[in-house]
Amino acid sequence: MNLLDKVKHIAIFVIVSCEFVFASNGIAAEPESTLPETFMVLPFIVLLLMIATGPLFYHHFWEKHYPKVAVFLGSITVVYYLIFLNDTHSLLHTLTEYLSFIALLSSLFVASGGILIKVDRKSTPLLNVIMLFIGAVAANLIGTTGASILLIRPFIKVNKDRIKAYHVIFFIFIVSNIGGALTPIGDPPLFLGFLRGIEFFWFIQHMWYIWLPTVLLVLLIFYLIDMRNQSPDDKSTEYSGKIEFKGIKNVLYLLIILISVFVDPGIFSWVPSLLPLPVGLREIIMFSTVYLSYKNADQKILRANEFDFEPIKEVAYLFIGIFATMIPALQLIAHESKVLGDKLNPGTFYWATGTLSAFLDNAPTYLNFLSAELGKYGFDVNIKSQVLQFQQLYPVYLQSISVAAVFFGAMTYIGNGPNFMVKSICERAGITMPSFFGYLVKYSIPILLPVFAIIWYLFY
Repeated sequence: MNLLDKVKHIAIFVIVSCEFVFASNGIAAEPESTLPETFMVLPFIVLLLMIATGPLFYHHFWEKHYPKVAVFLGSITVVYYLIFLNDTHSLLHTLTEYLSFIALLSSLFVASGGILIKVDRKSTPLLNVIMLFIGAVAANLIGTTGASILLIRPFIKVNKDRIKAYHVIFFIFIVSNIGGALTPIGDPPLFLGFLRGIEFFWFIQHMWYIWLPTVLLVLLIFYLIDMRNQSPDDKSTEYSGKIEFKGIKNVLYLLIILISVFVDPGIFSWVPSLLPLPVGLREIIMFSTVYLSYKNADQKILRANEFDFEPIKEVAYLFIGIFATMIPALQLIAHESKVLGDKLNPGTFYWATGTLSAFLDNAPTYLNFLSAELGKYGFDVNIKSQVLQFQQLYPVYLQSISVAAVFFGAMTYIGNGPNFMVKSICERAGITMPSFFGYLVKYSIPILLPVFAIIWYLFY
């Protein structure tokens, strides 16, 4: 396929992702009652714009009232679905996904907050690269959230004399997103795929050869930038070279959280279903771990980590608005991608999944495009045997959306839950972080987008 043909296929993506915004009267292929009107994407667009502009142009209002704004805009969508569509199923499904999302993030956040890592070494570009690579590997073992919360404070403290915004941005790129592409534990989109029937080790088998060069390339870019920010030698400061680790009992809580990930009736038949409750046994275990790990944490460690609940509070409020307001957008996108399924190749799915994962939460975006890919070949995403068959027959399609959902989550603060938490922790530590648009224009577009374009050109 020549470059012109590839551009044509990407143009189809523009139709997929934008047609639902500009269409005038819903979508004709299904009854109007089953799909929302296209104007119902407006609350989502307004929320994204306010997240982008609030901290920049009306900081004091936003800082004080962002929970009310998120809940209010989300309530518009909820009322519309209840009264005009009489659709409680979509709302309950989204509530279930949100509670699973916040249970995992909050439990990893609190458990990791009770662990203290001290690295008493001089900050150098090479040491930073090593720490970021360790974080990328750890993200696959304890999730991008766990790795981010565990390592962001040591990373800040090592660089305390020369910390800049780009240090945090590259931390978000590598540890909070790209690193977690090798296991279902790594990032929520892959976990949703695992629950639907994708084999646990499929991801590392089919994604390591994309993951490794991508991580190394982004680390190389970071190294070249960090080399220009060398701190002057301070011979009065002596470093022991020691690495301290405290809070071993919280490691046990992390282990409980990771085991609870698999406590699901869809994985093990002996796990009881708690329907019609919007939570399962897994979420109950995770929320219980939040309470127990905080109550039993070493207070000295919490103080040393400057631990508080503000970062997870910000994520909880903003994402309840995002999860609610994005319901219409996701439904319309999923419909259009199925309608145009015969025109969509792996490259188109890569850009569609990636672009929308940058601005929507990447987990439900991934699930919608997984459903669209299966629908293209007549498979049902709700039947595990068919998901497994699709995985075996069309691995490049599955790989394209898996890579895109995880990698593109780094493009904005709202692409993935840990991004906002890291940003909040750093701001409370006195680090000036770029605005939503500043993050895009100065960092993710010029740095990540060319890297992701290379991946597309080589593989899709």
